[in-house]
Amino acid sequence: QDKIVAILSALDEKIETNRKINARLEELAQAIFKSWFIDFEPFGGKMPTDWELKSLSGIANYLNGLAMQKYSPINNHDKLPVLKIKELGEGRINDNSDFCSKANIGSDYIIENGDIIFSWSGTLLVKIWTGGKCGLNQHLFKVTSNQYPKWFYYFWTLHHNAEFKRIAKDKAVTMGHIKREELDKALVSVPPLDIMHRISGIMDPIFNQLISTNLESARLSALRDTLLPKLMSGELIPE
Repeated sequence: QDKIVAILSALDEKIETNRKINARLEELAQAIFKSWFIDFEPFGGKMPTDWELKSLSGIANYLNGLAMQKYSPINNHDKLPVLKIKELGEGRINDNSDFCSKANIGSDYIIENGDIIFSWSGTLLVKIWTGGKCGLNQHLFKVTSNQYPKWFYYFWTLHHNAEFKRIAKDKAVTMGHIKREELDKALVSVPPLDIMHRISGIMDPIFNQLISTNLESARLSALRDTLLPKLMSGELIPE
């Protein structure tokens, strides 16, 4: 029993260490983002004249998910877990998750590790998904851009989410939400290409580390969940 506890405790400690590392990384990245894009500290506190004001919908595509109950799997090989608000909040797929048809939903609605997901109703979360391949359910946006880096539209969506939550709370009868028009009204300061490249040199490594650490924690959680019943039943005996 002591050996079992030691194995599981080591996994839990590493997962918690990763959580603390990512909390610090995200805090650092948000501070840098705010300094450059909100407070314009490197530019004397004012947005430079060669920057542009755009909207969230002008820098990224917010793809709404499908009503996945209409896309049932054809067979076991066609099964893909469905990402709903509950799974997004937990950061993982679980035994109670629904399944959809991988073949019938189209590649745009398939979520991969590292994708940015924004739930526009209910809890209004902005997350970097690292819970494995799944299908995008309605009430969730998959956020992508062919023009701007991932960290850029992630932190801008996160920045505006406080206001989105206020709007959703005011509208809430059963479940608060925002409309797509709010994405059109949310302003974004966009620097010239050379400044974007300069900042990406700072932000890309931090953002990539966030994803990498989250992926490691997801693997460790899955390993813990696999080992636990086998260790408890005696199927696996630690030496």
